[in-house]
Amino acid sequence: MKTLTTLAKQLRRNQTDVEKKLWYRLRSRQIGGHKFRRQHQVGNFIADFVCPERMLIVEIDGGQHNDQVQRDSARTAALSSMGYRVLRFWNNEVVENIEAVLDVIRLALECPSPLPSPRKRGEGEE
Repeated sequence: MKTLTTLAKQLRRNQTDVEKKLWYRLRSRQIGGHKFRRQHQVGNFIADFVCPERMLIVEIDGGQHNDQVQRDSARTAALSSMGYRVLRFWNNEVVENIEAVLDVIRLALECPSPLPSPRKRGEGEE
């Protein structure tokens, strides 16, 4: 059985093209000087991208997430109960309009209070 740390390392080595595209824009404190980590363990979960200082998690969802809405909701609730804010974007949002995605992330980093979800299930689906 793999540990979460081992799995996180494996996920970092095998990023999807969409994750690579977003990571290229988040890494090296490019957004307001905030540090992000990729494929980072948070509790019993591995989050796609985490800004620990702002308690912000960014998740990129592919088509498989259409079939796991309840699981994603439970995961978001668990992460929220730990004090994290979770932003979720569809793959195609990152590919087609990364500047809008970055604007939402930038706003979340600047805003200390919880933000409404940037999208609702069913919007922007692949």
